[in-house]
Amino acid sequence: MSATPQKNRATRRVLAAAAGLATVGALVAAMPAGAHDRGNGHGHKPRTVDVQLLSFNDLHGNLEPPAGSAGNVSETQPDGTVKAIPAGGVEYLATSLRTARKGNPYSVTAAGGDMVGASPLLSGLFHDEPTIEALNGLDLDVTAVGNHEFDEGAAELARLQNGGCHPVEGCYEKGKKFKGADFPYLAANVTKEKTGRPLLKPYTVWKKNGVKIGFIGVTLEGTPDIVTANGVKGLKFHDEVETINKYARELDRKGVKSIVALIHEGGAPASTSYNYDCDSPGAGDGISGPIVDIAKGITPKVDALVTGHTHQAYVCTVPDPSGKPRMVTSASSFGKLYTDTTLTYDRRTKDIVRTSVKSANHVVTRDQAKATDMTRLIDRWNKLAAPIASKPQGWISADINGRGSTAPEKPLGNVIADAQLEGLAPADKGGAEVAFMNPGGIRADLVHKASGSEGDGVVTYGEAFTVQPFTNMMNVVDLTGAQLVTALQQQVSGSNQASPKILQVSKGLTYTLDLTKSGADRVVADTIKLNGEAIDPARTYRVAMNEFLAGGGDGFAALGEGTNKLVGASDLDLFNAYLAAHSTAAAPLAPPATDRITVIQ
Repeated sequence: MSATPQKNRATRRVLAAAAGLATVGALVAAMPAGAHDRGNGHGHKPRTVDVQLLSFNDLHGNLEPPAGSAGNVSETQPDGTVKAIPAGGVEYLATSLRTARKGNPYSVTAAGGDMVGASPLLSGLFHDEPTIEALNGLDLDVTAVGNHEFDEGAAELARLQNGGCHPVEGCYEKGKKFKGADFPYLAANVTKEKTGRPLLKPYTVWKKNGVKIGFIGVTLEGTPDIVTANGVKGLKFHDEVETINKYARELDRKGVKSIVALIHEGGAPASTSYNYDCDSPGAGDGISGPIVDIAKGITPKVDALVTGHTHQAYVCTVPDPSGKPRMVTSASSFGKLYTDTTLTYDRRTKDIVRTSVKSANHVVTRDQAKATDMTRLIDRWNKLAAPIASKPQGWISADINGRGSTAPEKPLGNVIADAQLEGLAPADKGGAEVAFMNPGGIRADLVHKASGSEGDGVVTYGEAFTVQPFTNMMNVVDLTGAQLVTALQQQVSGSNQASPKILQVSKGLTYTLDLTKSGADRVVADTIKLNGEAIDPARTYRVAMNEFLAGGGDGFAALGEGTNKLVGASDLDLFNAYLAAHSTAAAPLAPPATDRITVIQ
């Protein structure tokens, strides 16, 4: 690792310009010959060379180790028991990657999207500049865009790539201008509506000593369904398979035969343990979800798929259209794992020898040395964030799980929905009778153990922000009882049928979720009650939700049909107000009961 990253980056930029590339990875340093790169005494290079591909995904600006259960990975032990291992944090991720690269002269580092967005306060407060700076320091070579890269729109994504200070808030550090990412963001399947041209580069080619590997990056085609309308304004999102196949043909014509696809879409392995064998009993048998069909449709020209989005850990082989096994990997989320894949490159065919591709996920453990440059980066930004981050907002008596809960109804989901109802129930605030919260918007747990010097049980502004980092404005709208019932059915039908999205509901709303049934029938319509009374299909109800749900996001088209809209405070402001009103040091808020949704398994 270069001791002078600034100089390293400058060199890299000059080389990039000379090569006409956005990234040059390991071209920077003249590395010693590796074991697979020895000559035969006649000056000839060997036929094959092993290229190390290190990859990760869904970092979401988690520079510090994620707190509570969100910071654990599951590991199945030899005796079959499952152990939780604390993992993640860029100080440890940097050390893990740098250690892994040792002895591998041909090493390239790639990511599967959602590097930023839905970030904790340390990064989110500064529009994720700290995370881009950390990724530059990690020597990331390339990443795909994910849906969260569009949270603040195309112009902000372009700023993260190209640099420059924030258009509204300016520069955060005196005399320092944000430099932007020194790796390319790839968005092959995102085009501008007006011109039809790609928003960012569709692909890049990594080169070293005649070895060439092309990277094509795409986000999920359904990005507009899970991002606010403003974030994707003026953009079109195209089919992942068609796009990758198109650019694979283009790379092939240019003589680039080794290709890796970076895809911000994923699957669900049959086990949550990172070391689960998802090729048991047969290749790819242990994984389901959108990535399986995508993998089966992508041209055999592509040699490996780095995926993400579902925050799961897997290393699988899914057959390509010609029936040959092909590696499909994902490294959980928040920098808790990284994947190490060996790609054997044949110099004669310029292609990867598929039969010898090996891959494994590794835990970013917290018992290794911290990377001191990352510690300095975190300390620097923490000093800037401290006046806001450390303010106490309330007290809790125990962990209140949100992100870390796998149940349909989450304790923290109930707290958030109750906070929204309470804040918007007064007539002059919207007259809300019920509130809905999308589960994907709950980004962390509220953890009882102190994160800093505030003391156990204290919820700081920084911790509250980490739970609700989008600062969505709240809406109160009119919906009929029939629309309410349809919305609840949309949790388990339509685009949410294969992977249900169970809304978190405010107190007073109760119903039965029967998971033995299929589709919309899983929500038992005649059990839906508000304050003990059956929902009247013809009656109008005042319903509170964030602007994302009110726009029909996450497949909830019925919620997008609301009328007579009133815009309220932000979700974070209501959450903090609720914590202040319902807790003191002497009487902290306890985790609420989860008895609103009766689940039949």
